[in-house]
Amino acid sequence: MTQNIYDTAEFFAGYSRLPRSVDGLAAAPEWPVLQAMLPAMQGLRVVDLGCGFGWFCRWALEAGAVSVLGLDVSENMLARARETTPDASVAYARRDLEKLDLDEGAFDVAYSSLALHYIENLSGLFEQVHRGLVPGGRFVFSVEHPMYTAPDKPGWTRDPDNRLSWPVNRYPDEGARSTDWLAKGVIKQHRTLATYINLLIETGFTLTRLEEWCSSAEQIAAHPDWAGTEERPSFLLVSAQR
Repeated sequence: MTQNIYDTAEFFAGYSRLPRSVDGLAAAPEWPVLQAMLPAMQGLRVVDLGCGFGWFCRWALEAGAVSVLGLDVSENMLARARETTPDASVAYARRDLEKLDLDEGAFDVAYSSLALHYIENLSGLFEQVHRGLVPGGRFVFSVEHPMYTAPDKPGWTRDPDNRLSWPVNRYPDEGARSTDWLAKGVIKQHRTLATYINLLIETGFTLTRLEEWCSSAEQIAAHPDWAGTEERPSFLLVSAQR
């Protein structure tokens, strides 16, 4: 089963204070780019893999989706999502994405934000997404960029000349990484960018767009605490078609 770190009190309390937890998609710096990779939602059936507080589910409904299903392994996340989603056209269910079973052709769009780097059996999940989408359906997702998941202890450091550097060690060595983010011992799965793309192709998807998100000078000016994110991509954004 996927590590359910979100149902531990310490982690959930910290996560609930993050800007994107408080202000939703508006506080996610990569959202405008990710949104541009999505099809028009009008009349579509949507599934959100790792829906969290339901921010995207509510956005998809407001954008015209006819139905939205949000899936998450965390009871804490699902409870918050249900509390803040009064519309019955959005349904939430507890599912372990490691063991997902989607009905064939049940959805037009599958979406996932910053959840898939927790999944060990990613090839199995991609197969289920492919099965669950109609022909021509879209799969749009974001993950932490592999440059961030590669090191055991990610973080910017400064050399003796005060230059920022990022410890991208053991990049080709894929597998579990234990990091201390909001709580100790959070397990993420490191994969190279090539592995993400090749898994999609091997599953039968056609890649339609790939972005390696870095902050712009304008974003750094507006958010000085993002300093450094303009030098290395923070997120990998992918759009594929069944």
